[in-house]
Amino acid sequence: MNNFFKRKYQKTVNSIAFLPAIIALGFLALGGLMITLDYSEPGKLIKSQLDWLRLKDASTARSIIGAIAAGILSLTVFSFSMVMIVLNQAASQMSNRVLGQLIGNKFQQSVLGTYIGTIIYAFFLLSTIRDVESGIYIPALSTYLLIFITIFDIFLFIYFLHYITQSVKYEVIIQKVFDDTLASMKKACAHQQPSSLEVSPTTPFHVKAVKSGIFEGVELEGLKAFCLEHSIQIKVLLTPGTFVLPGTPVLATSKSLPEELQHQLLEFMFIPLIQTIQGNFLYGFSQLREITLKALSTGVNDPGTAIISLRALSSLFLYRSQHHPELLIRDPQGAILLVVPEVSFEALVLEHLNPIWDYGQDDRLLCHEMYALCSQLQKLTSKPVFENLLSKIKARLASFPS
Repeated sequence: MNNFFKRKYQKTVNSIAFLPAIIALGFLALGGLMITLDYSEPGKLIKSQLDWLRLKDASTARSIIGAIAAGILSLTVFSFSMVMIVLNQAASQMSNRVLGQLIGNKFQQSVLGTYIGTIIYAFFLLSTIRDVESGIYIPALSTYLLIFITIFDIFLFIYFLHYITQSVKYEVIIQKVFDDTLASMKKACAHQQPSSLEVSPTTPFHVKAVKSGIFEGVELEGLKAFCLEHSIQIKVLLTPGTFVLPGTPVLATSKSLPEELQHQLLEFMFIPLIQTIQGNFLYGFSQLREITLKALSTGVNDPGTAIISLRALSSLFLYRSQHHPELLIRDPQGAILLVVPEVSFEALVLEHLNPIWDYGQDDRLLCHEMYALCSQLQKLTSKPVFENLLSKIKARLASFPS
């Protein structure tokens, strides 16, 4: 159950609407505080002593607030219509899988929240205006604060135009995918030495999936505690990125478990319908591969973008070759409790470089870049997979006319 609430919390926090909603609520709270100050004795005293802070005409205050609300609403619509157009272009040129990286941008969400919060603040303020002859009960302090917020929104809009044009550059998007993948990989592959190969525990009983989705991983601490509590050994049968159908065996256990405990075990597995880089760093490799392939397609024909993405992939390969995930979870006495399989380094390289080679072997620029990168990786990692790729690339380069 704790795992269920944890996943719901992560889904809520990562939602595009979460940060704007928090900011909008902050503006609503600010409106309440300012109205309280306006109608308090200190507020009345301030307005009575500073004549320029007084708005004696309620219709003037309504006009100012109404104009600001309408203007910020138009600004919001224009800003995010432009964002959608730019994102659509980026998706068509690169891959629609990168949209999650762009839509989830915290700065864009903050700008949206600021605009919405300003509109909410204006509407809330508009509802408090009263026709009073002295003008002291017109929320002048709140109205002037709204004017200052509007000026800030205008400058924010100017910066937002600059930011959005920079953030959709291909190299910026690729760098974003690279950074997210590297951060996720650092969490998953924290060991510089591979786990020692030992005889796996005997696990003849299977636990089957009850829903379809993409396997991203398991909650190691929860499974370890389950193994200790029930004196059981568990082996995960899937590698991250595998699509699972209901009824597919996903876990193997050393002893038979009742249905209730099997459902409890499945709660420790992450099988969402939509992958994320944060949940599975291998998805970042797939995104970079897809960007490369899309750039090499005849419709786009952009080998420069393909090379940038290939360089990012090579940097990730280098890190993965030097860092390894934990495959064996043990109890305090050293006995194996949990076995987690991994995608081997060789399989990872071939899965992502072979399709790029298939699409790009006729492009002279890409072949030269692949040769240079594989040569460096071969020297730094001493992996035979790069030696085999180098032989193919060298033969293809020799076939190009001089």
